[in-house]
Amino acid sequence: MGMNKHFRYGTENLDLLKVTGLAEGKIKGVFSEEALRNIRHSQVQVSLIVSQNKTVYGINTGFGVLANTKISAEDTRILQQKILQSHSVGVGKPIAPFLVRLMMITKVHALAKGFSGIHPDTLQRIIWHIENNIIPLVPEKGSVGASGDLAPLAHLFLPLIGLGEVYVDGKPVPSSAVLNQHGLKPLQLGPKEGLALINGTQFILAYAIANTQRLHYCLEAADIIGAMSLEALTGTKAPFD
Repeated sequence: MGMNKHFRYGTENLDLLKVTGLAEGKIKGVFSEEALRNIRHSQVQVSLIVSQNKTVYGINTGFGVLANTKISAEDTRILQQKILQSHSVGVGKPIAPFLVRLMMITKVHALAKGFSGIHPDTLQRIIWHIENNIIPLVPEKGSVGASGDLAPLAHLFLPLIGLGEVYVDGKPVPSSAVLNQHGLKPLQLGPKEGLALINGTQFILAYAIANTQRLHYCLEAADIIGAMSLEALTGTKAPFD
């Protein structure tokens, strides 16, 4: 499907028409220079924290009850990969690919605001998945609600590190095989990136977007059905004036 419109992640307001347009391939998502500056600035701040050996939660500490456990500088990258693996415990059937696309799009938009410390290369890899329709498998159960869609988001981003499965032409395939096919290597996540990826509610949001879109379709259909019924009954349109 040809794309003749652009949406600027991180700096432009994302509404229902834009997000569904992005998910349906009618709009192409891009990064403005402002967004890239914000993303790089935040990423540099995280790097400074690590290099200066400051103790900051989620960057060089454990998570949850392990918040007081210090992580060495050489293990900060391993920590971010392990948080994706440890939280990939969702169960049930995979959700629809359209919902997964909505999750990726809304997550990119949130990260592109430049508050998370994510690396620009990580965002570009997510964009690559969206634009090439290589969609991760995300189980339907595992969210902890408003406390965070930790498990669904962990599954969503396993392919970034060469784990999990993705849909290719409607069939599930190991993500490592797909990356090899395209000459790509798994990403080595930097400090805080794993936490930034799984910390959010884009699973819940994707369902809200999809259901709001369906509601709009229902409202439009209701108007058409009402008009046709009035016509068939030779009713009067005066009450609608």
